[in-house]
Amino acid sequence: MSSLVDVARAAGVAVATASRVLSGSDHPVSAKTRAKVIAAAERLDYSPSALARAMVSPNSRLVGVLVSDIVNPYFSVIARGVDDVTTRAGFVTMLSNVDRSTATEIERLQAMRDYRAAGVIFAGSGYVEDPRHADLVRAVRQAREQGIRAVSLADRDLGCPTITVDNHAAAHLATDHLVGLGHRRIAFIEGPPGMTVTRQRRDGFLARMRDAGLGGSAPCVPGGFDYEAGHAAALRLVARRPLPDAVLAANDEVAVGALGALRQAGVDVPGEISVAGINDHPVAKSLGLTTVSLPLYEMGSMAARHLIGSAPGDGSGTGGGAATVLSHRLVTRETTAPPSPAR
Repeated sequence: MSSLVDVARAAGVAVATASRVLSGSDHPVSAKTRAKVIAAAERLDYSPSALARAMVSPNSRLVGVLVSDIVNPYFSVIARGVDDVTTRAGFVTMLSNVDRSTATEIERLQAMRDYRAAGVIFAGSGYVEDPRHADLVRAVRQAREQGIRAVSLADRDLGCPTITVDNHAAAHLATDHLVGLGHRRIAFIEGPPGMTVTRQRRDGFLARMRDAGLGGSAPCVPGGFDYEAGHAAALRLVARRPLPDAVLAANDEVAVGALGALRQAGVDVPGEISVAGINDHPVAKSLGLTTVSLPLYEMGSMAARHLIGSAPGDGSGTGGGAATVLSHRLVTRETTAPPSPAR
């Protein structure tokens, strides 16, 4: 395949000049030179990739998405929402895993600045007490001063627009469903320790249990946000006996892990215990998991529209930290049911 260097050599111009012509830059280039570059590109059948155009253009069409865990379906649904919008608009999406590290987010943001990205989406949650939070806020401000737009998909106060859901209310709704079925001993499997979303969902669970007068029978079990964490937490619940009436997991991955452990232990779901999650990943539907559906795809697509300037009221994208909270809904399936008479 012919390269940009080949085109420049064939046209007798500098690589930077060929790049300006072929990337659609507004930089002044004479009509004669522009014609030579285009003719050389056609002769050599040069076809730059969208990513290459993003890298060489002064007005980059690259959008970065920073995710906490690239294998978590939560982020894959968000990323699809982003990419569907950016692709239609002629932008390129670059996904980057940060492993729930603020320091890594700062590094990736700097890389996006080096690539002259059009914008960056912070898809993951932050920490309740984060020693690097001020550093990240400063890095976001510097990026925005450089013309790079930013959107956060979590309640993080990064000084940029936020598109999120009410995690407290989502957990409250799931707990309300379990209480409404008649369950009284309900356990909550938590997310990763220290994360804001973990605290919000746990607090929503505990608030509904207290409202029902069941605060004393609401154990919170350490967990995480993956299958293994849910599996291990459920095995601990099985070992304690008696089993709780129901389990609410911090997310669907954890709920699926809990389902696997309970079935491995010969526990009938929902005959002996009900299980519910939060997020409504695609796997939740296939397993019949009751969950609270969060608009993950819509979060991603709306964030992308903000970055490329097509969201209503977005303007230049350089404003402050306006917040948009999207709605959620309960989806009842086969893993929850009223307590059986035997129980």
